[in-house]
Amino acid sequence: MPRMIRKQVYIAPYQDVLLKQRAKELNVTEAELVRRAIELYTSSGITAYRDLRYWEKEKAFIDSLIARGHVKGGRQWRREDLYER
Repeated sequence: MPRMIRKQVYIAPYQDVLLKQRAKELNVTEAELVRRAIELYTSSGITAYRDLRYWEKEKAFIDSLIARGHVKGGRQWRREDLYER
């Protein structure tokens, strides 16, 4: 087994229950289960947490653009022009 680095983490009580149950089911230590979860999470590209505050900021920006109304002078291209390129 490679050299290990000690980490201390805080988890919610319900997570402790889930961790203990799953480790027992798999017949592994809780630490091993945490290591597996880290590997799975970092290799799969899964984003488990999304901070909706960033979306709210983006939405406010979009709303501010909409509130400005149409751009003066209008657009200088037609939709069909995009297909000719």
